Amino acid sequence: MTTYATRPHGPHRPRPCTLVVCRGCCCGDPRKNPGTDHDGQLARLREAAAGSGGRLAVRTSDCLGPCGQANVIVVQPTTEARRRGARAAWIGWALDDDATDDVLEWVAAGGPGVAEPPATLALQMIPPPSEARRRAR
Repeated sequence: MTTYATRPHGPHRPRPCTLVVCRGCCCGDPRKNPGTDHDGQLARLREAAAGSGGRLAVRTSDCLGPCGQANVIVVQPTTEARRRGARAAWIGWALDDDATDDVLEWVAAGGPGVAEPPATLALQMIPPPSEARRRAR
C-alpha cells in the first residue's frame, strides 16, 4: 500500500507579495536588450526582498511567454489581497531603473489589490499569455 504525505490541517501560511522575474530565453539576455543591467535589476529586487521583513519574495522563472515584451515581471498579490479578488499583474518592458523603482514602490505599498500601481507602471502592464491568446481568437 502506498502512503502519501498530507499537509497538516490548519491555516496555510500567508504568502507575501511575490515578484516572478522571467529569466528565460529573452528576458535577462543582454543580446536581446543590450544596455540593460539585468543582473543588477535582479540583485536590487532580491535586496529589497531581503530587507522587507518577509513582506516581499522574489523568484526567477524560465520563459513566461511574452518574449516581445521582455523583460517581464509578474507581481503576485499577497494571500489576503487574493482572497479579496486581486490577481497577478504582468509587467512588460521592465528594462531600466525607473521600471524597477516603480515595481518596488508598488509592492512596498502593498501591490495588487492593496495599492494602485504608479501611472508609468500601469502603462507597462500586459495581458497574461493565456488571456492574450483568448483575445486573439
